[in-house]
Amino acid sequence: MNKSKDIFITGFALFSMFFGAGNLILPPFLGFQAGEAWLLITIGFVITAVIIPILGIVAHARLQGTMYDFGKKVSPIFSVVYCFIVYGICLLLPGPRTASVTHEMAIAPFFNSSSLLTSSIYFILVFIFVMNRSKVLDLLGKYLTPIIIMILLAIIGIAIFASPGAVQPTRFSTPLVDGVLEGYQTFDAIAAMVVGAVLIISINLKNSSPAADKQQLIFKAGLLAGFGLFIIYTGLILIGALHNTEFPEDVSRSALLLGLGHKTLGTAGASLLSVLIALACFTTAVGIVTGTADYLKGLFHNSKTVYTITAIIGSLMGIVMGQFDVKYIIDVAIPALMFIYPITIILILLNVIPEKWASALVFKSVVITAFIFSIPDFLKILAPSEGLTSIINAIPLASYNLGWIIPSILMFMLLNMYRHFNPSNAS
Repeated sequence: MNKSKDIFITGFALFSMFFGAGNLILPPFLGFQAGEAWLLITIGFVITAVIIPILGIVAHARLQGTMYDFGKKVSPIFSVVYCFIVYGICLLLPGPRTASVTHEMAIAPFFNSSSLLTSSIYFILVFIFVMNRSKVLDLLGKYLTPIIIMILLAIIGIAIFASPGAVQPTRFSTPLVDGVLEGYQTFDAIAAMVVGAVLIISINLKNSSPAADKQQLIFKAGLLAGFGLFIIYTGLILIGALHNTEFPEDVSRSALLLGLGHKTLGTAGASLLSVLIALACFTTAVGIVTGTADYLKGLFHNSKTVYTITAIIGSLMGIVMGQFDVKYIIDVAIPALMFIYPITIILILLNVIPEKWASALVFKSVVITAFIFSIPDFLKILAPSEGLTSIINAIPLASYNLGWIIPSILMFMLLNMYRHFNPSNAS
């Protein structure tokens, strides 16, 4: 067995799983708004868009299971409900967002057609591919990602050396925090939970090495994938900042990426990029609907009827939500992400640390704490009020939408101190 080759192949597969086309439009716009504070924004963004997702893969390697296994220490019912919520969010937000990105980048610049027509045709095709499980998507994935990476690296390289020099001041008052929260919008931590099991199963089928060797393989491949994501995200944020004087203040995320493509590669290069991103969007959408349908099919004794019904519902949800522009979908996603991301991050971290520090009691208590203290973040967006503001002001970091962090850490520390001094009473 060629270990280096296995690490490279697995790392590239991981990178492809996280390299969602919708994510490409987020970093340049973040840099555009960050201006001179691009480095702080990048650090924050990398925490939630690279480090946490890769830790999610490491957790999968330890668990050797599915997303359900992440939360089973809290309770089986919690884990099932969590899985339903995550898959529901995937069908409602990142899946339809791929159609919206496709329309803005590959259809609207060339054709005067409605976004509803795009999302309808798009998700009818998604449904057909989901029902036929064609290997064409696997082949597209193998060749699409390397080509997109090469084009992006070319755009980044040329844009860095051809920048105008002047950079507008940042629009963020807390760039590090804003970077962390914008990283939520990549959905990469959720992606780690959803698709990580696919990677584990594939490795187990093809590799008969001991479990420890497989874990090392996944760990090193994760570092490689994380480094690749770091380079692309950092480069896109940087060029967004370096060129923020060349675009209007109200430029959209899609228009900014297309504009940078035009400035660096010309019309032909930008057009090729938009078509490739549209194809990559399509493979992502098919993967989301297929993964959700597979999960529900498994719950109902491998029922083909359940698989078909889920595919239909997922495609219809895609048509309805996919007609809206990217900005609208991103705005709609914020409350859902404020609700589900703290729990997701906690579950990933608790499944990565040594088991002696992550008992069932710790899982239950820390997850409940994170949930309770993330409620103000969730409500602040949906229904702001003076009473809620008073509560937020009393919770450390809550004004930055991160009020769950310190209480969760304190709960974790207190329970482990209690276990240390009372080992017979801790579970």
